[in-house]
Amino acid sequence: MPSLDIVSKADLQEVDNAINQTSKEILSRYDFKGSKNEITREENIVKILADGDFKLEAVIDIFKGRLIKRGLSIKYLDFKKKEDASKGMVRQEIEIKEGIDKEPSKLIIQEIKKISPKATVENLKDHLRVSSKSKDDLQKIISHLKTFEINIELSFVNFRE
Repeated sequence: MPSLDIVSKADLQEVDNAINQTSKEILSRYDFKGSKNEITREENIVKILADGDFKLEAVIDIFKGRLIKRGLSIKYLDFKKKEDASKGMVRQEIEIKEGIDKEPSKLIIQEIKKISPKATVENLKDHLRVSSKSKDDLQKIISHLKTFEINIELSFVNFRE
């Protein structure tokens, strides 16, 4: 029976590459000369430290642009609250969301059932496994979910016949 997995997982190596490119651009840009700005990643948290709100927003914009150029969606990003750091600095954490939570999975399952009522969907912790008797049904599901508006980025892996 053909099956596939629906996942939401960011490529952390590409995130690191985007962070490195952002750091290089910050070092070379004229409007950042003489200011202390940094961007780092620990596990699934990107930490940005900047001289002020304006510079923080500029670093975030550069980072988003670099992610998009590297083929990653900004739907993976969950922006936390801005915090004041010492010496007039501003800090912001951005969580890289991975896995499909309960609410989005319910919406996805409902959409799959609308498209192909005979398809079976298993909710496996952080991803969904869809099985159907016909691989054409699975391809129809994939093409529909690619256009489905939801606040997480979906990838389709392990397509088995």
